[in-house]
Amino acid sequence: MEDYLIRAITTNKELRALALRSTKLVAEAQKRHQTTPVATAALGRVLNGALLTASLVKSGEEIVLKIDGTGPAKKIIAEANQKGEVRGYIANPQLEFNTTDQGKLDVARAVGAGELSLTKIMDMKEPYTGSVPLVSGEIGEDLSYYFTASEQIPSAVGLGVMIDKDLSVKAAGGFLIQLLPDASEETIELLEKNLAELKSVSSLIEQGFSPEEILDTLLGDLDYRIMARKELEFKCKCSRERSYELITGLGREDIEETIEKEGQIELKCHFCGEAYIFAKDEIEKLLKEMDEAEEH
Repeated sequence: MEDYLIRAITTNKELRALALRSTKLVAEAQKRHQTTPVATAALGRVLNGALLTASLVKSGEEIVLKIDGTGPAKKIIAEANQKGEVRGYIANPQLEFNTTDQGKLDVARAVGAGELSLTKIMDMKEPYTGSVPLVSGEIGEDLSYYFTASEQIPSAVGLGVMIDKDLSVKAAGGFLIQLLPDASEETIELLEKNLAELKSVSSLIEQGFSPEEILDTLLGDLDYRIMARKELEFKCKCSRERSYELITGLGREDIEETIEKEGQIELKCHFCGEAYIFAKDEIEKLLKEMDEAEEH
């Protein structure tokens, strides 16, 4: 089943609703970063949160969602754009943890206390960053709190990743519901009731629920209209050309020392794990270009 996201609005214009399925995308992140189960769950939730948030910005804009916690996961970062593309990493991909008493992966303990920050990168404007303290470390609750406290938009966020017995990603996805200014008490009560009865979003996806069926479950009798549908993809901005340019920033002395010791230079992208190897002859050519640039 394909990974995709839908963005909708209720016909009474009282709620904005988004839902996504991202099982393949999170599996791709797991493969690239060789994450343990709890690291996969934590990173997957942040990737899902970034994709949902990025679907609210204008075309051409991007967001960076960052979790900076005191737990062993340390830092988790995801960058996403309005097209449904995301990349991200966790500072400690090999963290090991037992499950909670309920048998769930203990993401909250892995994250710990700390801060959630959201940066919006807009065309022709300075990036804007808002941040809030982590309220639980579960990521979904923390993002809900961010929208409510920092942007004054009451929101409900559900993010989930289910790991199979063979340690593969069995299901992943999420939802975001936001109250619009004219939301009635009746609509709020209905939403609260449906949220209270909702199973975890990953269990719904594991049962085969589509993003549309997740919204059906959340919104109940409320009719809605789908405003946008987009396929999702783990996609990085790194390239061999960009990595080649980055080497010049290492400084001549460090470049020569590495070549002498290793016989090559390897740069690895934090966001996707891709390794770029540059042979000695390529580096010698680069050093020559650096010399010529200095002469001019």
